[in-house]
Amino acid sequence: MLIDGTWLRRQREDRGWAVREMARRLIDAGHAAGDKAMPAVDSMAAYVRRWEHGKYGLTERYRLYYCAALGLDPSQFGHDQPAPLASRTVAYRGTYRSDPDGLTVEREVLMTAHESSDHAEHAEHPGIGDITFEQLRADVVRLAGLNDTGEPFTTFLETRRVRDRIYRLLDRRLWPREQTDLYFLLGCLNGLMGVNAQRLGYPDAAEELIRSGWAYASAIDHQPLLAELRQQLSYVAYWRGRFEESRDLAESGLAHLSQGQLGAQLYLYHARAAAKLGDADTARRAIASAHDARAQDYTDDLLEIGGEYAISQAFHHYLAGAVLAAIRGAEGEAAEELEHVVNLYDAGPGPDESFTFSGKPLASIDLAVSRLRAGALDAAAAALGPVWSLPSALRISTITTRLAVAREELGAPVFRSSAQARELGERIEEFGRETIVAGLHSLPAGPG
Repeated sequence: MLIDGTWLRRQREDRGWAVREMARRLIDAGHAAGDKAMPAVDSMAAYVRRWEHGKYGLTERYRLYYCAALGLDPSQFGHDQPAPLASRTVAYRGTYRSDPDGLTVEREVLMTAHESSDHAEHAEHPGIGDITFEQLRADVVRLAGLNDTGEPFTTFLETRRVRDRIYRLLDRRLWPREQTDLYFLLGCLNGLMGVNAQRLGYPDAAEELIRSGWAYASAIDHQPLLAELRQQLSYVAYWRGRFEESRDLAESGLAHLSQGQLGAQLYLYHARAAAKLGDADTARRAIASAHDARAQDYTDDLLEIGGEYAISQAFHHYLAGAVLAAIRGAEGEAAEELEHVVNLYDAGPGPDESFTFSGKPLASIDLAVSRLRAGALDAAAAALGPVWSLPSALRISTITTRLAVAREELGAPVFRSSAQARELGERIEEFGRETIVAGLHSLPAGPG
């Protein structure tokens, strides 16, 4: 069957797959169909390149395998379909120019780099060579940084690509040290994907990914990574409203690590859940413990990766402010702490720090909520200023959830006759209409 090679190439690249990844997926589809005569990856990759250049036609056999690999009905094969989510998201963000093939220099360069890296790993037998490990570690460092600053869905897909590469490496005969290193990287990558799955509104998937990371961390008994993954699960449980579970997970994480930036973050998640459960004394003690833990001189190989694993002073104080905001009667303290946080973000990151994209918006929303509870509508509206410019692809579930709380506060009796309150509620609702979060429910009703 003759098929436009450009169509095949576009389908592959819309999914973010390198040529060898397309080859592997075709082989997997063949094996799933019971085909025991599938060629090796190198040969299949050569076929893919020839098909995409229009040099050969596809047989019915491979047309069916393409359909299985691409997730298409046979009737859709060769016809332009609505782009998959990854492509729609990227196009919506304006990352790709609309040239005839839907390609850009950036995508071409990245695809070429990934293919070269994949091929180079085969030149390092036996075991895994230093070059491959060096690249994998560099990938994890880069992805941990992207978790702070990048768009969650794009980061999720790129993290999955690196994880899948490590899965293939684990099929080799490895030295124990090589397997230990790969398990550490897999624990990190699954945790990073879990964080982004939660941000995208998929908490069940987030928990599953983080628990997968836990299995790898447990196998190598990596205490900081175990603590990090407990912190991530505590974060997911908190945003699901399971406050007792969030508290207990944070406490479990502290059994693995109770010092440094991560120890401080675990104390603060413990404090936040305790505050939600009405235990103000425990929450305040945990805040004090968090400040003490952060003041300690501590480092480990996870902290050295940076990005997601390095918590800035601004985000540390944001979490402390969020705890105070959850304590009844502490609204004034919370507002003071959160104003300090916004000033820290305005001043920019300190030495060896980076700011997560969600830090200032979350602090601004919590500050607005505190001001609304004090009846200060003008001050609340001003606090929300930094939120409105957030691109749709960065409007994660925690931000939309906290904005829903702000909108609920606008329904208080003191604001019911306020045109400004109605306008602010409408702006929050409009903000929530354009979001990366899948399956976003309607925000609660605003002021009438």
